[in-house]
Amino acid sequence: MSAAAPVRLAVVGVGHLGRKHARIAAQTPGLVLVGVHDRHPGRAEEVGRETGLAVLGSPEEVAARAEAVVLATPTVTHAALAEYFLERGVDVLVEKPIAASLADADALVALARRHGRVLEVGHVERYNPAVSAVLGRVTEPLFVEGHRLGAPTERSLDIDVVLDLMIHDLQIVAELVRRPAREVRAAGMPVLSQRVDIANARIEFEGGCVANLTASRVSTEPMRKLRIFAPPLYCSIDMRARSVTAHRLVREGARAAVVPEPFTIETGDSLARELADFAGAVRERRDPVVTGEVGRDALALAERVVEAIDSHRRHARTDA
Repeated sequence: MSAAAPVRLAVVGVGHLGRKHARIAAQTPGLVLVGVHDRHPGRAEEVGRETGLAVLGSPEEVAARAEAVVLATPTVTHAALAEYFLERGVDVLVEKPIAASLADADALVALARRHGRVLEVGHVERYNPAVSAVLGRVTEPLFVEGHRLGAPTERSLDIDVVLDLMIHDLQIVAELVRRPAREVRAAGMPVLSQRVDIANARIEFEGGCVANLTASRVSTEPMRKLRIFAPPLYCSIDMRARSVTAHRLVREGARAAVVPEPFTIETGDSLARELADFAGAVRERRDPVVTGEVGRDALALAERVVEAIDSHRRHARTDA
């Protein structure tokens, strides 16, 4: 592939999120969408009629037509599908979480490295311009507080709210802190589904930073915010508004003042930025921002939160 050639991309799984991928990929410079595939009868055909895209009847046809693929399928299918495409020389952007288990994630990371393929994980919030701006400037946080609240939905009920929603903030906080988690304590419960729908986690990292994160998919008012205390700087990220409010403590001798700290926020849709990064990584044979390793580490931290919730619920039943 020449440096200027567009990347031939297919989207596998065209439910709610996959349709967004297909729509935005079709408008992303450096990508040419060669078709869509879905295992549900009629779904890919419906998207094909709506968009004029080719319908690819099988993973074999996808691998024959595309050099890169977006996997927007249920989490339990990520490992098998990503393995199939990586082994056939196809670069993969797999939606988060990278896999249903840490063992599967480790296997995918090793497979991608062994075959020299790009493996990106769809932590789309990492591509939010407001998040990118803060990660580029803030270091050594002491405390992070996050709320990711959403309304009830039928989507993603094959996983609990930690892997569905909180994992976005876990990935961002882990990149911000850049130190291992020393202690994880968490609580959560099912509300409208058979899995945990609301959860809170307190994570203490080596070096002393503490993160307090709440995620819910049973809330009436949506919210996606992170507040970061990294003295002398305080930042509040509103990920829905793609904005940052920040203040800095300034000392002049014995006097101190809190002054606004300006942040420049780039424009652009988060998913479009994610797909553009994937296209660039495929063309230039480089790592994307959210590598398989980054997605694997986010899953590892999420699994520790899930284990802490399970432990908390066991002890609660014992004490009752």
